[in-house]
Amino acid sequence: MNNQNEAKKASESAVEMRYLVMPNHTNPQNSIFGGVVMSWIDMAAAMVAERHSNRPVVTVHVDDISFKAPIRIGDHVLIKASLNFVGKSSMLVGVKVIAENPFTGISRHTTTAYLAFVALDDIGRPIKVRPVIPESDEELRRFQEGKQRIEEMKKKNIKKE
Repeated sequence: MNNQNEAKKASESAVEMRYLVMPNHTNPQNSIFGGVVMSWIDMAAAMVAERHSNRPVVTVHVDDISFKAPIRIGDHVLIKASLNFVGKSSMLVGVKVIAENPFTGISRHTTTAYLAFVALDDIGRPIKVRPVIPESDEELRRFQEGKQRIEEMKKKNIKKE
């Protein structure tokens, strides 16, 4: 097992998953149910958080999810998830969903989401998480935006209490 205090590159935790949209995933308009996409997003994002922390994780917040285009029966769905930011015990994962028509080769960005996770210790309490190392300009941009998103989430939670 890796040293839990040692920083880890964002690329080391990234996950890509693929699904084929079947009739049982869709609504009467033959497009995928939003809840199905959200469950796939949550699964991919949780895997990223687990890979980074080497610990069990729980979803604590879905900061934003946008459905930009429908996903149809027969589409191939690519889910790309990567670690954007790490706080003391929280991790923010960004997820991009791309639908591909396997017959035309046309792909389109259909969904974007941001989810926050907390790693858990052996008795289920939040535990400190190793830092993340953003390497590329894109990862650095996502890190800065992620930091702002986490700060906004904290402000919203304080106002609720």
